[in-house]
Amino acid sequence: MVFDKEGGEIVATDYKYNKLRGRIVEKYGSLSAFSEHTSISRVSISNKMTGKWGFSQEDIEEWARLLDIDPEDYGSYFFA
Repeated sequence: MVFDKEGGEIVATDYKYNKLRGRIVEKYGSLSAFSEHTSISRVSISNKMTGKWGFSQEDIEEWARLLDIDPEDYGSYFFA
């Protein structure tokens, strides 16, 4: 069972974030380095990347801005 930050049950996803991970490494070198530029911790990033936690709309917009991902490409990075 997977829970969100507020303790509510959420459904785990089977999304694969290989393209997103590749973009992070391309732009920042590592997830740890990327976390220094976001509003969330390295652990939270890891939980999102492994599907334990979902992405909020705010996460998607912030990450896309930091990673130079156009809105029309959100699907291939965040919903693949």
